[in-house]
Amino acid sequence: MQKAIIIDDEADSVKLLALQLKMYCPQVQVVAGCTDATDGLQQIKALQPNIVFLDIEMPVMNGFQLLEKLGEINFSLVFVTAYDQFAVKAFRFSALDYLLKPIDGKDLQAAVQKAMQRHWPVQQQLTMLKDQVHGTPKNHPGKIALPYQNGVSFVEVENIVYCESENNYTRFYTADGQQHLVSKNLGDIQEVLEDRNFVRVHRQYLVNLDHIKKYVRGEGNYLVLSNDANIPVARSQKEKLIERFGWL
Repeated sequence: MQKAIIIDDEADSVKLLALQLKMYCPQVQVVAGCTDATDGLQQIKALQPNIVFLDIEMPVMNGFQLLEKLGEINFSLVFVTAYDQFAVKAFRFSALDYLLKPIDGKDLQAAVQKAMQRHWPVQQQLTMLKDQVHGTPKNHPGKIALPYQNGVSFVEVENIVYCESENNYTRFYTADGQQHLVSKNLGDIQEVLEDRNFVRVHRQYLVNLDHIKKYVRGEGNYLVLSNDANIPVARSQKEKLIERFGWL
């Protein structure tokens, strides 16, 4: 049985999430529901939960301040937030788990299943998220967090040459020759990176425009990138490149 604590300043949200966990995730026992961050901090220390569901924006002490006071995080953390497109990108950039209100049962089951794998967040992920949430949409982080089986890699966005779809996974290719495979589809990655000078040029490829060396016309239009990779350009996506470069 997984012990869980819910911390949210809205009492109705605490009750509803506890009910949903009982319905959809019987392997989870809610040992405390807190509407006050100070109480939540004390309960975490006293009860040693496996999973904490945490709201960010709370009066007196927000979620980040709670985590800072706590110090070491030895539990799985799932943020619970109202829908905000910028906030969603921030969570994806930092590779932290989140649930959007109103919470969908299947999303909750997926979050719990992942939390049970004991992927505890590291401080750099929390710092990235905090900087973005408390900054502005133009305050882009220099790095993106890429989760792998045993942890998280932090990669400079400007060094990502291109991303390739592999079914429900995406492989990142970086300028130093490394590859990173993450369990996110290319559509999710596109949503995060498209305002960072990346363009989807093909159903299978997302490229960093700063790494394009040349565009080759012919029967099959393709790009040559800085690592000498040849990336096909779909006819439907050619106009996007024309827009960005003008000289095509």
